[in-house]
Order: sequence, then structure tokens, then C-alpha cells
Amino acid sequence: MKNLRDVWSSRFMHYIGEVQKYMQFIFTGHIAIVLVFLIGAGGYQYSEWLKVVQTDFPAEILIAVFIGILLAFSRPTTLLREPDQVYLLPLESKMSHYFSKALAWTFWSQVWIVAIVYIVSIPLLKAVTDLTTIEIWSIFILVIVLKYISVRGEFSYRYSERGQMVWVDRLIRAIIFAAAVYMGLQAQLLLTIVATVISIIYMIVFRKKSVGEPVPYEHFVKLEQNRMMSFYRFANYFTEVPHLHGSIRRRGWMDWLYKFVPYGKKNSQKYLVFRTFVRTDDHFYLWLRLTAIAGVIAAFVDIPIVTWIVAGALSFATTIQLKQALLSSGEFRMDMLFPLPDNARQLAVKQIVRLAMVTQAIIVGLCAITQPMFYIVVVIVLVISELTAKVSK
Repeated sequence: MKNLRDVWSSRFMHYIGEVQKYMQFIFTGHIAIVLVFLIGAGGYQYSEWLKVVQTDFPAEILIAVFIGILLAFSRPTTLLREPDQVYLLPLESKMSHYFSKALAWTFWSQVWIVAIVYIVSIPLLKAVTDLTTIEIWSIFILVIVLKYISVRGEFSYRYSERGQMVWVDRLIRAIIFAAAVYMGLQAQLLLTIVATVISIIYMIVFRKKSVGEPVPYEHFVKLEQNRMMSFYRFANYFTEVPHLHGSIRRRGWMDWLYKFVPYGKKNSQKYLVFRTFVRTDDHFYLWLRLTAIAGVIAAFVDIPIVTWIVAGALSFATTIQLKQALLSSGEFRMDMLFPLPDNARQLAVKQIVRLAMVTQAIIVGLCAITQPMFYIVVVIVLVISELTAKVSK
């Protein structure tokens, strides 16, 4: 490598390749269908609500607080690795070139989130405020500027304070940013400028404080490891990530569930699979997350056909992923020493998956109880899950 910019370029290409490799499994056909219906249903519900929203609705304060919180979360993406704590020490004085590239990527990879949120809120602002189009888009530019300040500010704070009490830093920045956006929405130009200047001064304070400090490699490496591990755990819901091992939790408060598996030799595999499902984070949170999404859609989307399609797609995703996850345990287990039939585990997995999907169907059905013919969503979840369990390998 000729310089640190080349080091960043090499790691960035590897990072993009790694993300793309798993994204192709995440955004599959059924997920794309679900997203299309979610966006369409959400947009329809939003447009219908705007027709009846009251002019005294506190849109300015809600938008300012929400955007302020989004702006405050600006975790830097450094792509640093554990060996860098040793091998990059001789180049510490030149690390600013590397971090400039890292912060540029951090800004562009995060700014679109807050930009989309603000753009979505524009129809609400036009419905309940007297802001002109120029004023609304001026605030949009302000939000982009504040995001840049936030990215630089969080990096400088983490650099100078080694990441200690970062939640305090985020809270302070969230308050300042929310105040700046709120004053902008209130057309208070002078106060908006004052709040923005305060955020700049706050950033400069920690930037100057970091001058001369050694690079906190340990903190940035740990931060990067946690960030990538979060991505791998998310990707593991859709495909197997070879180097990811799900964590196990005791969950003693759920021990009463095991009583539903009768004691006996023939139920040993069923009991083991049930405990594996309840205690393994990847399996349990996969079911919990998809069930929660289906329940929220059923509760708040008043378009039955959309609820049915989303519930069907999510029941398919839950069944196939849960079945594959519970069957993929290929390591040695003590139950292999017992004289049980070869298909005992397959039958146990089938029963536990069916039990999980019946529970999901009941939850989604209760969430959709205010809709006409709500029982159809229960039938859809049960039928699609059963067909998926029988057809899939």
C-alpha cells in the first residue's frame, strides 16, 4: 500500500463486497413484495390521515424531536481491524488522511436516512403550518448541514473521550439539533442560526481536545466489530453466516413453557429442540421479530388484502428460516448417543415449528380483530406455514 488512502480504498472495497454478498439474500423476492406492500399501505394510510389532520397538531415539535434524535446517532464507520492497534502505530501522525475518508463515507451512508424522514414529513408540514416551499427546503439543507456536524462531532468526542459516556454526548447533540430544527420550523431565523452555531462550537471543543491525543484504536476497533456483528446477526435471519455463532440466554422466565412437552423418552428430541428454540437468540428473535412486524401491520393497516399478503409472506419467511435453523445443528450432541429413530429430530423440528406458527397465527389474528373477516389472516398464516414446512427441504 502506498499510503493510508490506499488502505482505506482496499478495505472499503472488501466491506462493500461483504455487504453485497449478504444483501442478495436479505432482499429476496418475498421480502421485496412485503416492502412494496408496506410502503404502499403506509403511504395510503398517511395520505388519508393528512386529509383529516387538525391544524393544531404539534407537527413541528414532533418532527424536530424525531429528526434531532436521528441526527444525534452518527456512529463513525472506520473499518479498523484489531491488528491495526499494532501495525498502524508508526503511521499514527498520518491517520487524519484515513479518517477523512472514513468520515466522508459515514456521512453519505447515514444522511439519506434523515433526508428521507424529513421529505416524508413535508406533506404534514404543508398541511398544518404556514411555511413556504422555500422555507421548507431551506430547513432540509439545514438538516443536511447538521448531519455533517453530527458526524464530525461524534467522531471527535469518541476520539477525545475514548467513547466514554457517549450517550451523554448524543443527548446533548440531540437537544441542540432538535432546537435548531424546531426554530427553523417556527421561522425563527436568528434562533436557528444561534442553535446551529452552538452545535458547531460544541463540535470544535472536542475536536481541539482530541488534538495531540493518541488514536483510540481499541475503542474504534471494538465499535467496528460491534457494527459488523450487528449486520451479520441481521443477515443471519435470512441466510447462514458461517462465522457467526448465536448467543444463548437462560430465559428462566419461560421455563413454564417446557411443561407443554410431556416427559418421556419419545419426546426427548422435541424437548431438546424446544429448548434450543427458546434459548438461542437467533432462533427466538427471528420468530419474535417477524411475528411483531406481522402483528403491527395487522393492527394498523386497514386494508385487509395488504394484511393478508404481508402475513402470508412473513409466515413463509418465518417457517422456512426457523426450520432450516433448527435442522442445521450438525455438531455432536449428547442425544446422538441415545437409541432414537433417525428421523426423530426432523419430526421434533416439524412439531416445534408448527407450534411456533400456530402461536404466530393467533397473535396476528388478535391484532387484526378490528378488521372485517379477521379470521382469514389466521387461516392464511396456518396454511402457508404448513405448506412451506412440507415442501421445503
